[in-house]
Amino acid sequence: MLSTFWQVWIMAIVFGSMIACGLLILYVSKGQRKDETTSETTGHTYDGIEELNNPLPRWWVIMFWGTIVYGFLYIGAYGLGNFDGLLTVKVDGEDVTWTSTNQWKAEVQAFEEEIAPLYAGYLATPIAELAKNEDALQTGQRLFKSNCSVCHGTNAMGAQGFPNLTDNDWLWGGTPESIKHTLMYGRQAAMPAWGTTLGDEGIADMTEYVRSLSGLDHDAEAAEKAAPKFQMLCMACHGADGKGNQLVGAPNLTDEIWLYGGSTKQIKFTLRNGRNGKMPAQADILGEDKVHVLSAYVYSLSNGE
Repeated sequence: MLSTFWQVWIMAIVFGSMIACGLLILYVSKGQRKDETTSETTGHTYDGIEELNNPLPRWWVIMFWGTIVYGFLYIGAYGLGNFDGLLTVKVDGEDVTWTSTNQWKAEVQAFEEEIAPLYAGYLATPIAELAKNEDALQTGQRLFKSNCSVCHGTNAMGAQGFPNLTDNDWLWGGTPESIKHTLMYGRQAAMPAWGTTLGDEGIADMTEYVRSLSGLDHDAEAAEKAAPKFQMLCMACHGADGKGNQLVGAPNLTDEIWLYGGSTKQIKFTLRNGRNGKMPAQADILGEDKVHVLSAYVYSLSNGE
């Protein structure tokens, strides 16, 4: 909503310019006959060439007046500033004043109504079965690239802090139901920071122990010192054997897959500062029908034939 000053300012510029253009045409056409030329000059001379004061071409004058009339009609139709135009569009079943936003809403709603039967059919199909439907997978891929690829990559292989969706290592479970739940409601990681509890030496020892779980090079003596602390502080989430727990999103520490990297530096950082990655919920953004199709696509990435 524009203030009164800016509303008056814009109207003065727009209408003033249009009226000024009309007055300019009247001025330059004054006293000129449109059907003949003249030997009268405008007084402009350059290099021996004089500019004759011939009348403007009729077609040009008509087009100029036409643009001015079109301008007034356009303002009447679409409005100017805070003043609404006469055009309307149908949004949510009601006729509302045309704006670019309302036009966009109307087009989106029209498209949603057109494809609603298609998504209704997809929603009624189990995800595992839908993952074998090529048309559904193409639709899911488009949804993925539009909404998920910025984090997980266009190839869905992820990046540091963003899981690879093409393997079988799942933080929260890779079943169709688990994937859909993740997409619908999102996930919030809660790896606590242990810097204060363990101290620098304890962090260094625990790092060696965590590296030992996946067979990486490590200091055996330091790892042995940290083993009891792992059972006391980490077992609740990661399990006694370090294989993780999908119920709480705790990763498996015994494989070679590291969400934030398996280097000594990265593991130390994770232990000292914690991690709080967040997977945003898509239910309010896409709706259940689109999430269902997207779930089938994500499921297919690690369960393709």
